[in-house]
Amino acid sequence: MEHIDEKSRNNLFLVDDTANPAPLGLCAFGMTTILLSLHNAGLTAAGSPIFSMAMFYGGIAQIIAGIFEWKKNNTFGMVTFGSFGFFWISFAFIGFLPKLGLTAPPTNLELAAFLSVWGLFAMGLFVCTFKMHRVLQVTLFTVVLLVVFLVVGEITEIGLFSNLGGVTGIVAGLLALYIGMGQVINEVFGKKVFPV
Repeated sequence: MEHIDEKSRNNLFLVDDTANPAPLGLCAFGMTTILLSLHNAGLTAAGSPIFSMAMFYGGIAQIIAGIFEWKKNNTFGMVTFGSFGFFWISFAFIGFLPKLGLTAPPTNLELAAFLSVWGLFAMGLFVCTFKMHRVLQVTLFTVVLLVVFLVVGEITEIGLFSNLGGVTGIVAGLLALYIGMGQVINEVFGKKVFPV
């Protein structure tokens, strides 16, 4: 019998034919970002639809996508979806905790600090996209820009920056949704319908 090394033997028995989790994470990020950004742009109130979406679709669905990216051995996908999933849950709790009387509402400076650390994280992801496709690169760039606008808006209390963040967020969300749905459509049609 031919000798097979241990790594090759493991590869013979471990075939990953599971679905691609990235579209779930991208759509969850995109749709939740669009919904919140409509508020930041001054078009909607910050009500229960935003916080519910942040908890369940932006939060839990992205965490699930991140776990399955781990199974696919995709570190970038795992870190991106897992982290943004917990970002959305944290964001929802920033809204919930004061309403439950468990903490005071955050100050502008506290929100700016919260957003700033996420901006640094998004910048790291953006650097990773230099080795990936352009649409994802533009998406992450708009996320970084969105955070910059929101941080400046919180610090200066000039509404224009929050509105600019909202508009930029809508663009970022639409791009993420485009990539996610594009991957699903391409897979269903068995050919590249959308360049993603």
